[in-house]
Amino acid sequence: MPRGKSPLALDLPRPTSWLDKAGVSKQDGAYEALRSAILTKVLPAGSRLPSSRTLAERWELSRGTIETVFDRLHAEAYVTRVPGSGTRVCAVVPERFLMAGFGEDGPAALSAMPAPASALVPDTGVRDGLPFVARRADASLFSLAAWSKCAARALAAATPEQLCSADPAGQPPLRQQIADYLGKYRGIRCDPQDIVVTTGIRHALDLLARSIVRDGDKVCLEDPGYPAARALFALAGAVPVDIPVDAEGIDSAVLRLHPDASLAYVTPAHQSPLGVTMSVTRRLALLEWANDNGAWVVEDDYDSEFNYQSAPLAALKALDQYQRVIYCGSFNKTLFAGLRVGFMVLPPGLRPLLLRTLQLTGRSVGVTEQLALAAWMEEGAFVRHLRQARLAYKERRDLLLACLEQTAPGRYTISGQQAGFHCVLWLAPDSDERAFCARAAQDGLALQPLGDFCNSAKLAPAVLLGYTALSLAQVRHAAQKLGSLLLPPGNDAALAAE
Repeated sequence: MPRGKSPLALDLPRPTSWLDKAGVSKQDGAYEALRSAILTKVLPAGSRLPSSRTLAERWELSRGTIETVFDRLHAEAYVTRVPGSGTRVCAVVPERFLMAGFGEDGPAALSAMPAPASALVPDTGVRDGLPFVARRADASLFSLAAWSKCAARALAAATPEQLCSADPAGQPPLRQQIADYLGKYRGIRCDPQDIVVTTGIRHALDLLARSIVRDGDKVCLEDPGYPAARALFALAGAVPVDIPVDAEGIDSAVLRLHPDASLAYVTPAHQSPLGVTMSVTRRLALLEWANDNGAWVVEDDYDSEFNYQSAPLAALKALDQYQRVIYCGSFNKTLFAGLRVGFMVLPPGLRPLLLRTLQLTGRSVGVTEQLALAAWMEEGAFVRHLRQARLAYKERRDLLLACLEQTAPGRYTISGQQAGFHCVLWLAPDSDERAFCARAAQDGLALQPLGDFCNSAKLAPAVLLGYTALSLAQVRHAAQKLGSLLLPPGNDAALAAE
């Protein structure tokens, strides 16, 4: 070998374990395969990677995908890219790192304490652009130009006192705007002093669990329901109690069997994950239960703004004459996930307790974000954004349903499609939902089985379809793939439709 030259890494067979892994995109799979090869010294420091064209042909991927992976590795300092010299490994891996047991699933944990089983939360893998776990707000609909103007104006007018954020409940201008919005659009009559700003709904649940749940308290949870809520209350020492959910929401008859519970957590507008809307009868029964037993009700109103058939029911909090409901909302769900601004509406008796916990754990929401959001809401941009986003999400939902109906008529049932970021696709009764998800993953579709949200509940096989953070082209292409999976083996109707 000529001096100064390093060998060309040609022995890189197609990494099937990475590229065909369920729930992992082709790009992520290729990245993990090359990263693992570098960290295990299959590709030692100084070695040259095959060209993107060669590797794309060998691994049966597009060249653009491989180029993106190379750029990613370069940005993380695993490789260098020099014109005329190709892509070479620059990461030096010490022997002690290999002895620590690095494998396909990542570095081995050295001294981690095992988490209690009740506190483990399955990774939902929610991501923009990935069918069908894209069940969140589409950040591309958010107007950065309008936001920038409001943020600049708000910061220019900010006082030193505001920047010091003396009020632990959050900036008064933002709390005023939230109170105005809730009064006009969610039927909640509240004052700014009733509102506490958080980083989101999980932050609110954590504060509530730390503040009002004692070790051994019974907490009633929807089943199926939101896994993170169960985990957060369990971490506070609560004893979770599963309450079934039917077509009208949480089963109030079963709830009445637990008068000693201290709290009930519900998602009444668009139940997570079934998508049903809690009936007025059930709402009133829930409030009566809370008042009779001195319990609290936590209302997670995570996607109520997006109803595609009619105006949504007013919030459960709007019916709360007993001051037993704690309302939780989040701008991360309506605007974009990285904003990290949410809020709670608290009954007067809980406000001092929650603020004490918030001050003790440290206030998390930045002043600048609060002031910018307040200015943005004041000029009406928030409501305009909701209207535009609602139309966009409805168009995507309609396209998804139309494509499925065209491709696989009669092979499935849909529910929960009237609102929110997702709907539920019910499979044939004899189906294996996890096997179906594995088949879908081979076609590049990431599906989450309904069983991931069940604790005691035994429901028919189904999967969740998140569509709001997908483009129309992605919805159409993915829906046709999904429809073909719903057809009997050997049926090529879906291919003909495509």
